[in-house]
Amino acid sequence: MVGVHVAPSVDSAVDLPLIQRTVALVLKYECVGEPIEVGVFVADDTALQQYNRLYRGIDAPTDVLSFVNDTDETPFQSLSRYRYLGDLALSYERVQAQATQYGHAVERELAYLVTHGMLHLLGYDHERDEAEANLMRSHEEAIMHLLGLSRLASDSDSFALSP
Repeated sequence: MVGVHVAPSVDSAVDLPLIQRTVALVLKYECVGEPIEVGVFVADDTALQQYNRLYRGIDAPTDVLSFVNDTDETPFQSLSRYRYLGDLALSYERVQAQATQYGHAVERELAYLVTHGMLHLLGYDHERDEAEANLMRSHEEAIMHLLGLSRLASDSDSFALSP
């Protein structure tokens, strides 16, 4: 189950079905068979900067933040058949700017950031070491290919992960 909340400042532009399809495909690709609940909040740079400052101590906007549910204990656990995996927060302003910067469609950047955040929720961490970064990158690109949003050869050299 994917709950998506979009801030009014970006509401009309966000492709909600793409977000839901991307979350579902990441879970399928990663062989997550149990029912999962994920929250996705799409906002602007101001909101993501506030979250980044509060939770990471970095006073700057960012593209995506992942908030892993690191406990199985919740008073609502017995009421739901879904396991709460965590939440993603995305800046739609960063989605648009990075799509322009990397020379690809906004849809590709949106799906990429959802994929990236979901992989973090599932335990991947590109900052751990180079091998983990390469593994995470290969999963991201495979998922993007399955979504029909593969990266163009021309932007493969200029792409970099944001903080």
